[in-house]
Amino acid sequence: MVPRPHLNTIAVTIPTARLPIPCTASRCSSPYIHQAAAESQLISAIDASNGLLHARETHARLLRLGFRDSSFLLAKLLRRLAEHGIPMDPYPRLVFSQVRHPNSFLWTSLIRGYSLRGQLQQALLHFASMRRHEVPPLSFTFSALFKSCGAAKSLGSGTQLHAQTIFIGGFNSDLYVQNTLIGMYVECGELALAHKVFDKMSVRDVISWTSLIVAYSRSGNMGLAGELFEQAPEKDTVAWTAMVSGFAQNARPRDSLTFFRRMKEEGVETDDVTLVGVISACAQLGAVMEAKKISDDLHRRGSHRGLVVGSALVDMFGKCGLIDEARRVFDAMEEKNVYTYSAMIVGLAAHGQAKDALKLFEEMVTKSSVKPNRVTFIGVLTACSHAGLVEEGHYYFETMWDRHAIVPSADHYACMVDLLGRVGLLEEAHALVNSMPGEPHGGVWGALLGACRIHGNAEIAEVAAESLFKLEPHAIGNYIVLSNVYAQAGMWEKVLKVRGLMRERGLRKNPGCSLMETKDGVLHEFFAGDVSHPRTNEIKAALEELLGKLKVAGYVPNLSSVHYDVSDGEKERLLKGHSEKLALAFGILTTGVGQTIRIVKNLRVCDDCHSVMCFASSVAERKIVIRDNLRFHHFQDGVCSCGGFW
Repeated sequence: MVPRPHLNTIAVTIPTARLPIPCTASRCSSPYIHQAAAESQLISAIDASNGLLHARETHARLLRLGFRDSSFLLAKLLRRLAEHGIPMDPYPRLVFSQVRHPNSFLWTSLIRGYSLRGQLQQALLHFASMRRHEVPPLSFTFSALFKSCGAAKSLGSGTQLHAQTIFIGGFNSDLYVQNTLIGMYVECGELALAHKVFDKMSVRDVISWTSLIVAYSRSGNMGLAGELFEQAPEKDTVAWTAMVSGFAQNARPRDSLTFFRRMKEEGVETDDVTLVGVISACAQLGAVMEAKKISDDLHRRGSHRGLVVGSALVDMFGKCGLIDEARRVFDAMEEKNVYTYSAMIVGLAAHGQAKDALKLFEEMVTKSSVKPNRVTFIGVLTACSHAGLVEEGHYYFETMWDRHAIVPSADHYACMVDLLGRVGLLEEAHALVNSMPGEPHGGVWGALLGACRIHGNAEIAEVAAESLFKLEPHAIGNYIVLSNVYAQAGMWEKVLKVRGLMRERGLRKNPGCSLMETKDGVLHEFFAGDVSHPRTNEIKAALEELLGKLKVAGYVPNLSSVHYDVSDGEKERLLKGHSEKLALAFGILTTGVGQTIRIVKNLRVCDDCHSVMCFASSVAERKIVIRDNLRFHHFQDGVCSCGGFW
């Protein structure tokens, strides 16, 4: 503890230029200024002070008027100094030291000042001194200390202070103290302790409920967040936003949209944070109609050009298949940062517009002050990969360090392996994996395995799969890809072996799933072989009619897309049940002539479905946009934007 110095040992320099003329009998009708009036003037002066100099002048005036021991006025002065960001040492601490018997408010102001400056240890030392002087702490004393402990992630100090509130007594019923105590445990990552404090509270307010809802949402426990939300007697914008954003961040976009619609129906005011959360949900789902509504809302609010919201809109439109709209938002933004550029570059890459992506990157590094980061280069290398630009890919991979001092990570190596593998340079891709300075992660080996599927290389596929089975033993996709490679090669015994391994490990294949959004914003879900849709009979009839027309136009089912050892007739039947074909038929039934049909699929589009979409875009005279788990395919007039390279 720093001892409180004696009043006589402190030299305080008091500026005199602006001191008021002291009241004397010769100048005033009364020899003394009324104490209450003087105190009122000093309070006004403290509140009006706009910096250290002004505060020191007010302090000097306070001393001259005989208020040197006024804990009330000096507590206000210390709080004002803290608000100005003045360090507590030396001046504010010396102000405190001049008071012979500081009360609880003055001690708390000093402790709060240290807490606001992030000086937890000093705050705790002065709290210990306060206790030794037998001065009772206030609720504000503990709230300041709990906030400081939370900011410093000092769980040990926080729990000791919690014990002090119990020992002293009376603070368990103080709502403000209990709320800051919950906040402290949340900041320290102890949600169970925070919940225990919450459960013991006799009175709770909206802050009590919201603090825990936000905490569970950020931790990914949307189950408990949802339970608390539904139980809360009052929900503010923060609580609603926590649910909307939490579901979006935890890959539950449909729940995010549901809560957002509930929020609007109940008349709760949304803010930019809410909209950024629901923008993310729309991006995940590819929900175009909802995305457009949100964009219109942001335009009305004037928020669409802001840095955070604008960047989120660029990402959303790109992932919803509206890359031209994404570019319009990007070009209209008054300010752009690396996230804005990266979102636009990644979007262009996903839509197969590699040249535009690379051109934008060059503009970024030559005409703007924005420096690329790791994500930017992932977008650049992905653009090269989706277009088969090997030479350009090598150039950008090498210049990451040479020009931009960015060390390539495993993710960048994965992009390069994908690029080399897609164009058939499997040996070079394998050599690159073996030359990595660090251990390859699942993404690197997955890129190599995926390339082996494209080019039917079972030998390298086995090497990649062996590493993947060790790194990701429960990732079923790796087993399926290896099984498909064996099936393409007619190695049915090995196919059975892989499937037996899947059964042994309790792994089940994720069914193909496609989403189709109608004009009223309703998302319809289709699974492979699905018969649960209420319009199943109409959909199947429409699909049969369409396939008949496509065969007349030259379509031949690609039976190699079925990786089962069954008859050709059974293979063709299985192909008809693919989820994207069902979604396509539903789209033809429910959209007007000439309208674009948009489909989002959770897996890679197979060769047969890709062929069907190409023919359908010509025969049905429709533009069809499909987002699979790798990229976008824009089908129009019998041609796909990917050029058959995906």
